Amino acid sequence: MSNRTGHPADRQGHGDLFIIAAPSGGGKTSLINAMLERDRRLVLSVSHTTRQPRPGEQNGQHYHFITETEFEQMISRGAFMEYARVFDHYYGTNSASVAKQLEQNHDVILDIDWQGARQVRAVFPHCCAIFIIPPSLETLRKRLTQRGQDSTGVIQRRMQDAQAEISHWAEFDQLVVNDNFDEALEDLAAIINDHRMQRPHKINNNYRHLAQRLGSG
Repeated sequence: MSNRTGHPADRQGHGDLFIIAAPSGGGKTSLINAMLERDRRLVLSVSHTTRQPRPGEQNGQHYHFITETEFEQMISRGAFMEYARVFDHYYGTNSASVAKQLEQNHDVILDIDWQGARQVRAVFPHCCAIFIIPPSLETLRKRLTQRGQDSTGVIQRRMQDAQAEISHWAEFDQLVVNDNFDEALEDLAAIINDHRMQRPHKINNNYRHLAQRLGSG
């Protein structure tokens, strides 16, 4: 269950806001990092979370790691434009930070799930919401296993949750299939550039069919 409190204004003449979501193991982080290297106009909004850092993650770079008490205090102050509880931990996007980046004419990427995306879209109707999907559930399971970060039980839970997440694909403006990384990156870059130029970017119908199959099992 997601909730929204405060949010920055959705005003024209500022930077563009992009939501990029994916099921766990979908390759979202790698694609976002590649886009940030490729396109210096893009900046990543660093979310707050109550989960523990994974190996190699740095506080303030990958996430702002805080306690559950601190997170709930921020909720009470209306500090988040969206927040959700996922896998037993809170995740949230700080309103003031996003507002500042947009006012500085940066294009901001929100790395959030479908719950947060739904609520951000309600207050940022001009944002571009992009959902990344794997080519198959088998590929997703393989990626989660090879990552070596989770137990078999956790992987099974993530697979179940992934199907539930993918079932919300139609709530997004665009789809990217992450089969070949370079091709997925080019698709993502084209979507971002078309949105900036206010050009239509048609979703590949094959992607729609794939997302529908994956989401329904």
